[in-house]
Amino acid sequence: MEVRTAATFLRVAELQSITKAARELGYSQGAVTIQIQQLEQELGVPLFERIGRKIRLTREGTAFLPLAMELVRAARQAAAFPHTGDDLPVGQLRIGTAESLFMSVLSPILPQFHRSCPQVETIIHTGRIAQLFEMIQQNDVDLLFFLDKKTHSPQWVKVFERPEPILFVAPAGHPLAGKKKIPLERALEEPFLLTERGVSYRYDLEQLVASRGLELRPFLETGNTDMIVRILLEEGGISFLPRYVVQPAIRAGRLAALDPDCPSMEMWSQLVYHKNKWITPQMEIFIRMLKELL
Repeated sequence: MEVRTAATFLRVAELQSITKAARELGYSQGAVTIQIQQLEQELGVPLFERIGRKIRLTREGTAFLPLAMELVRAARQAAAFPHTGDDLPVGQLRIGTAESLFMSVLSPILPQFHRSCPQVETIIHTGRIAQLFEMIQQNDVDLLFFLDKKTHSPQWVKVFERPEPILFVAPAGHPLAGKKKIPLERALEEPFLLTERGVSYRYDLEQLVASRGLELRPFLETGNTDMIVRILLEEGGISFLPRYVVQPAIRAGRLAALDPDCPSMEMWSQLVYHKNKWITPQMEIFIRMLKELL
């Protein structure tokens, strides 16, 4: 079995298209079709179902997937063994993430990644979590870095997760700063700045407020957490944000974490890729770097 044929199989399985795989691999569509047919003949089983323009893995194809991945990975490691490390990854790295994670967590990592992989074009796609999940399903991103409750799916491989406390915060000089066990109804009397509806931690806050028979009436809603922090610092008020967003301002003594009389809340930052994804060298380097730095 040729490694090249296994690599072609992985790309067709990932893109669910012979045409797209041929375009990315630099082959003709006919050459890709022949490689897949030869592989199926060699294995003695059909690897894909072809219905009209649709192509899907068969049960046998799904079972062969991890074996093909291991074969290609071993061949790549063997090819790199005698080299001095001068061969650098090329191509793209596409990451889907939330804007707050991009600004607060990924931004410090990306320059270091670029120094390690100067020939890789890094593309960041930001959006709401439903959009991001759709992107990884459609292979529009290579890696998905998101914030939510601890989530598992048979469609993903999770390579990193970290708890992220969500804090009530206010300017350091706010009357409630430093007070212990602040009644939630007292905190809600203050002007609130919140992220948009549908964000995971805002939903949990809404559920908490409703369980106490209270009402949440923010005077501003925006998906830009940096904007919320800036308005807090300039105009005052209270917000409810991930610690990674507000930690620099807290360390600088400009914001204070409040102590409301309610259970502490946390979400999880999580890095995943699709189970059928062919892991590129740049993906491996980024995953390793994120784990080391976070």
